[in-house]
Amino acid sequence: MMDILTCMLFLSIVVADGFIVRGPSGPLAAPLGSSVVLPCYVGKPLPMDDLEVEWRRADSETLVHLFLNGESRPEAQQQDYHERAHFFTDQIQQGNFSLRLDNLTAEDEGRYTCKVDSQQGSGEIMVQIKRERLIVSGSDQSVSAYDGEDVTLSCSVDSHVPLEDIEVSWIRTDGDIPVLLFQNNGTLQEASDEQYNNRVEFFTDEITKGNFSLRLKSVRTEDKGVYMCQVFAGGLSANATAVLEQLGFSSWHIAVLFFCFAAGFGAVILLCCLIYCRSNNTVTNNKIWNLQFSLVFCPNICMFLAFILWGFTEGSLHETVPCCALYILKPVMLIWALPYLKYLQDNLKTWIRFFKITGEFAVLAVVVYSVLFNYAWRKRAHDTDSEPRIALGIYFGFFVLICLSLSGVDLIRHPNQERPRGASSCRQTLDFRFICFLCLSAFQLLQLIVSLGLPSLAYLTLPVAHPLLLYCIPFLSFLQTKLNFLRQKWITILWIIMVTLLDFILVIYAHLILFEREKEYLEWTCVILFLEVLKITAFEYCVQEKQRSRVQGQRQQTEISQQGSNALPLFNEIIYMFGAVGLVLLNSVTLTAELILKARNGERVMKDLRVIVFPSECVFALYWLFLQMHALWRIVTAQSTHNQRNLHQRGQIRNTPERNEMGILSPPDTDVSQTQIRGGPLE
Repeated sequence: MMDILTCMLFLSIVVADGFIVRGPSGPLAAPLGSSVVLPCYVGKPLPMDDLEVEWRRADSETLVHLFLNGESRPEAQQQDYHERAHFFTDQIQQGNFSLRLDNLTAEDEGRYTCKVDSQQGSGEIMVQIKRERLIVSGSDQSVSAYDGEDVTLSCSVDSHVPLEDIEVSWIRTDGDIPVLLFQNNGTLQEASDEQYNNRVEFFTDEITKGNFSLRLKSVRTEDKGVYMCQVFAGGLSANATAVLEQLGFSSWHIAVLFFCFAAGFGAVILLCCLIYCRSNNTVTNNKIWNLQFSLVFCPNICMFLAFILWGFTEGSLHETVPCCALYILKPVMLIWALPYLKYLQDNLKTWIRFFKITGEFAVLAVVVYSVLFNYAWRKRAHDTDSEPRIALGIYFGFFVLICLSLSGVDLIRHPNQERPRGASSCRQTLDFRFICFLCLSAFQLLQLIVSLGLPSLAYLTLPVAHPLLLYCIPFLSFLQTKLNFLRQKWITILWIIMVTLLDFILVIYAHLILFEREKEYLEWTCVILFLEVLKITAFEYCVQEKQRSRVQGQRQQTEISQQGSNALPLFNEIIYMFGAVGLVLLNSVTLTAELILKARNGERVMKDLRVIVFPSECVFALYWLFLQMHALWRIVTAQSTHNQRNLHQRGQIRNTPERNEMGILSPPDTDVSQTQIRGGPLE
């Protein structure tokens, strides 16, 4: 019995007394959201009297629509079909009882019965609705490629929908990163994420055949992951996935590994050779100097090249540029610190006087704040108000000008002279440095405020408070000449330490507040902290030079200089080798491990290497800051003692009988110079 019924359903013909109810020959397919007509008709007109046409769901007996006593009865419909199911009322008299079902949903899929009752007989037909399905196919196997190669991710669409109505979207599933979009019969490259710009494309000639495969050019290690091809056609949607894995090393990666290995291994070998030559009394000082020179330059240049290649392959602009600038300028600081090494005292070259820590700080500050300027300029590119960008450009221009002035002032010094030509020239040069440092501190914060925005008006005091706090370091000498109780040694060292710590606290707090809305606030804070350590070190170094210029007598100045240079000689050498070798080895291993893990896992472990490079370098720079504070303390206390001794000697001279008689015979000569007082010849 069931077999007979099934055959009748497929034939879609039911024979009734006096008339035949006809319907479709097979299931009906339609996309979601569209309208579909369910055919139901007889071969001859039927009288309208006592005519009843009833459409129901076959699976649940739900009433879809009813025609009774010559009119449709929408009030009898089940609520889900209200205003969606309609008869062709003008054609019912001709025997057409078809039903139009609008706004097709997924729940409408199933079987429907059309039952016709009249005076001439009765009959029914069954109609099946199937939702039209979109077939999207991809590759069953994962795709593997070496870094730098081109790969194809497969996606084929089987649909009768016109190409104008198809939308294909390639996304990367981990993070829903948009890769490429096909819409309105065209490819939209601007919809791609920044990391895929100009690296993805469709096969244009194959699109008309339903081939929406993706070509990914110059594969990188971060491209590893699962990609989804999402297809939307009318009310239909489907997707297919493709897996990209097993990425290997490119020639760029191998070059990065080579320079990292050369930097770390080379630094260790040069250090071992230097220790051996120092222990061997037959080795000349010239050979030791050449090894020291190689240790300063070679490993740092290798790390500089490694970070450049890292920037071309994996690193971002904000990460790569500061790290490259640090390593290309690090030899400046290492050469500047050479006088603190006792074993090189007899072989120091005169040209190392040109390598000043002020120069390293000035150039590094220009590079770092150039990156921040570029970031802020692009951030404000869409602003209608041009005043912030004008102010940003002005502040940055002044900042660069001050940095260049600070780095170029050292060229005034003659290579064969310990001091500039004349004491007045020395004081003018040092005073100019102080002005540069104070202005630099102000414009440094002003540029950040304009770049990142001002949290509140109270922070406008920072560009004024920071330079004033910095000036408190040399201001101590002036106070000690006026107030006797400030000439204690413990007050001097406490003053220097307190001002330095307050400066660090103020700068770190200001930058944390200004960067808190930026996603790279921690990385930039590490860079700014290292810059601040360099700035305070360079500033206190300049304060030392100014204090030494005030010390009367070249012999006393030389003695104080040697005392500051030779303090803790063994520990100086240990810290120096930590900076020249240990930090290079640490950062080269970090970069190598990051590259290997990125190639293996497809994602970085450390999001930014600045959080490793700059804090470790900060430890090295802090030691030299400590030495500058120690040397400044010795110079200030020595100068204070020297001034007290001079005052005591002058008091004794005034109290002698001969001086009293001379005072009675003639008034004091106010034009006598300090040189004459010290016993110099009168002219």
